[in-house]
Amino acid sequence: MSHSASITEPAASGGAVPTSHADVVIKPGYDDRLTNEDLAPLRKQTWGTYNFFAFWMSDVHSVGGYITAGSLFSLGLVSWQVLVSLLVGILIVQFFCNLVAKPSQVTGTPYPVICRASFGVKGANIPAIIRGLIAVAWYGIQTYLASSAFMIVALRFYPELKPYADVTQFGFAGLSSLGWAAFMALWVIQALVFWRGMEAIRKFIDWAGPAVYVVMIALAVYLVAKAGVSNVGLTLGEVKYQGWDALPVMINAVALVVSYFSGPMLNFGDFSRYGKSFPAVKAGNFWGLPVNFIGFSLLTVITTSSTLPVFGHLIIDPVETVSKIDNTYAVVLGAFTFMTATIGINIVANFVSPAFDFSNVAPQHISWRMGGMIAAVASIFITPWNLYNNPTVIHYTLDILGAFIGPLFGILIADFFVVRKQHVVVDDLYTMSPTGTYWYDGGYNRAAIYSVIPSALVPVLCAVIPALGSLANFSWFIGVALGFSIYLVLMRKTAVTAKA
Repeated sequence: MSHSASITEPAASGGAVPTSHADVVIKPGYDDRLTNEDLAPLRKQTWGTYNFFAFWMSDVHSVGGYITAGSLFSLGLVSWQVLVSLLVGILIVQFFCNLVAKPSQVTGTPYPVICRASFGVKGANIPAIIRGLIAVAWYGIQTYLASSAFMIVALRFYPELKPYADVTQFGFAGLSSLGWAAFMALWVIQALVFWRGMEAIRKFIDWAGPAVYVVMIALAVYLVAKAGVSNVGLTLGEVKYQGWDALPVMINAVALVVSYFSGPMLNFGDFSRYGKSFPAVKAGNFWGLPVNFIGFSLLTVITTSSTLPVFGHLIIDPVETVSKIDNTYAVVLGAFTFMTATIGINIVANFVSPAFDFSNVAPQHISWRMGGMIAAVASIFITPWNLYNNPTVIHYTLDILGAFIGPLFGILIADFFVVRKQHVVVDDLYTMSPTGTYWYDGGYNRAAIYSVIPSALVPVLCAVIPALGSLANFSWFIGVALGFSIYLVLMRKTAVTAKA
C-alpha cells in the first residue's frame, strides 16, 4: 500500500481526521468528508483461509440457498447434468470473486471506497447507494424467512398461540401478531451480533457455517434412514431433457447459480480487505465455493428427495421439512439451525454491505454501525413479507435493482485490471483536492456514470419485457460485459481528449 503505518495526531481543523484506532491508517491529508475509522485503510489484515471458507459457508447455508440448490435438481435434468451445471456456475463465481477481492485486499479498503477509483471520490456514492438499497430489500426478506422458523418453534411449544399466527384475526400491515413478534426477535438478535463489530461477525460466521453442516448431515441421515436408501435419488421430478436438448437448460442453471451469488460478489471487497494475504483469500474461496457448494447441494437434494417417501410429497423448504418431524427436540434444533444459517447470510450479505455503503455517503456523520442500523430500520418499513408474498412486486423491485449489479461489477474490474493496471494511489481515495488522482470532474468520473446507464438499461428491459424473458437469467453477464466494455471505450476517449 502507498500509505504509511503512522496514525495522525488530533488535528486543529477541517481536513484531517484525528484517530486513536490502532487497526487503521488515517493521515493528516485525509479529508473528513471521505474518512472515518470504518472506511480508512486497514493497518492489520488478519483473516485467513478458514475465515473466508466460513464466510462462504454462512453465505451458502441458508433457506434461500437450500431452495435454490433444490430447484436446480427439479429442472428435468439427469443428476450428473445438474452437478456439472452447479460446478461450472460456482467455478465462474469463484473466478469473479477472486477478481473483485484483489483491489480491496491490496488496499485494505471496503467496496464503496475502492469504487472511488472508478467513479470519483464523490461519484462512488452512486454504486454505494444502489448496493445499499438492494441489501435493504434482501435483509428484510431474509429476516422474514428466518422468523418463520422461529414461529414453528413457538407454535410447537405453545399451540395456544395459533390464533395469533392468523393475520386475519390478529394482524397489522399484512403480518400476524406472532409473525411480528418473531420478525422483531430475529431483527434484534441480528442487530446485537452486528453491533458488536466486525470481529464478532467473524466469530459468528466461523461457528455458524460448520454448525449448519452438522445439523444438515443429521437431518439427511435421519430422513434417508426412514425413507430407505433405495427410495432416495438425486433427480427431483421426471427427466424431461435428453442429449443436446439438455444443454440450454444446463446453461440456464449455470446462470442461475451465478445470479444467486451476484450480490455478495459485488461487495466481497468489504470482507477481502481483512485478508492477511491474497493467496489466503483465494484458498478460502476455493474451499468455500466449489467444494462447499457442491457438498451442500448434494446434502440438499438427498434431504429433499427423502421427503417424498417419508411425508408423501416433495418438500423443498427445509423449515417445512423440519416442522413435520415428530420429535420436538429435532424440530427445535433444526429450526434454530436454519435461523442461525439465515442470520449468517443476512449479516454477511445484507448488513455489512449497507453499513459501509451508507457510511460512505457522509463519513463524518454516519459510522459503520449507524449505516447498518439505517438499513435494518428501513427493512421494517418496506414490509418485506408483502414483497416476498407478491411475486410481481418482488420481480420488478429486485430484478430492476439487481440489473445494476452486473454493470457496477464490470466497471470496477475494468478500472482496476485494465485502466489502472492493478495500481491504486490509496491516499488519493481520501482527498478532495482537485489535484487528486480520483477527483476527475468535480469528484465525479463521467465515464463511469455514463457507462452505468446503458449497461443497466438492457438487463432492466430483459426483466420487464416478456419477449426478452429468455435473457433474464443472463442479465448479470450482460450487465458485466456492457459495463466493462463501455467503460473502457469512454475512458480511452477521455484519455485521447485529455492528450489533445
